[in-house]
Amino acid sequence: MSTPQITSLAFLTPGNFADDDPYTGLEETLQLFAYGERLGYDGAWIRQRHLEHGVGSAAVFLAAAGQRTARIELGTAVIPIGYENPFRLAEDLALADVLSRGRLQAGFSTGMPHAELLGDVVHDGDWRSLDLSYGRIARVVDHLRGDYLGDPDTVIHSPGNVQRPRLQPHAPGLVDRVWHGASSLRSARWAGENGLNLLTGNIVAGEGGDDFTTAQAALLDAYRSAPGDGRPAARVALGRVIVPTDGADAATRARYRAYAASRHERTLAPQGPRGTLFAPDLVGTAEQILERLAADPVVGTVSELRLELPYEFRRADYEQILHDVRHLVAPELGWRPAGEGVPAPRAPLTSAGAEHVR
Repeated sequence: MSTPQITSLAFLTPGNFADDDPYTGLEETLQLFAYGERLGYDGAWIRQRHLEHGVGSAAVFLAAAGQRTARIELGTAVIPIGYENPFRLAEDLALADVLSRGRLQAGFSTGMPHAELLGDVVHDGDWRSLDLSYGRIARVVDHLRGDYLGDPDTVIHSPGNVQRPRLQPHAPGLVDRVWHGASSLRSARWAGENGLNLLTGNIVAGEGGDDFTTAQAALLDAYRSAPGDGRPAARVALGRVIVPTDGADAATRARYRAYAASRHERTLAPQGPRGTLFAPDLVGTAEQILERLAADPVVGTVSELRLELPYEFRRADYEQILHDVRHLVAPELGWRPAGEGVPAPRAPLTSAGAEHVR
């Protein structure tokens, strides 16, 4: 079993807000991004959610987050591509990337939550006949490359300028920071074949088995063995729900454990028609969490770890979780904030006696 060696640490937050006061929740999420940067996290990611009490436009939110931070990577995990116009989305992402000085990480998925409600609202005509999956992501990537439109002699005239037309502003490098959130072998292979970075979290499709770690390991193998398109080596980021209790008071610890217990049953067997598999939440002391991570065969094969913060928690909870992971968990996985240098060699973590805390 490989000892985890994490070199990049990020977190993913749901961006919750109250129905009658969206500003407060969104402002607290922006403050959480800034707090994560002060702690030394390498990345802060937001979910994009439609019809829910969450961020409906990740590009708009991350443009704001770029003005509150200076160093941390700013990601979206993930934008459901079926609701987006590829050119207009690429424009928004490029603008947010330029405003953040090249820190954007653009993540996509092919799922369409609430499709029966939103499909007819977003699209004119029969949206079920459109390519709203991989081909639509590929179109966004094509636009981000900055290829010129029209023939070689095509130009457009604007006040004081004549130029060849392409997406503006052009954000060099953003095309290499596109991610695909994959839960199936097919989607992982497609991401690898098209040179996209890979996001994989605590949900995977059960394809031929009912063990989560086996299925996720197969997904990573499918991605890494896919013939690439000649682009630079891609990144893989692994997501886990990690909730240390060390810095929490007794009432909060009890609430954390009740949360994990309420979700534990879904990890015992495949769920739904696709046989979806869920990873257990890691709730407990830092020592208990490290034991669980050491026993996870997938963690030892990646170098980027992303904390998936629970939807239902409070701002103070999120800050305590980020603080405890940064100080008590991540350093034991080999991680150091940028500028601290490489740590001395350490003894392998042991998984003896590890058990799920719930």
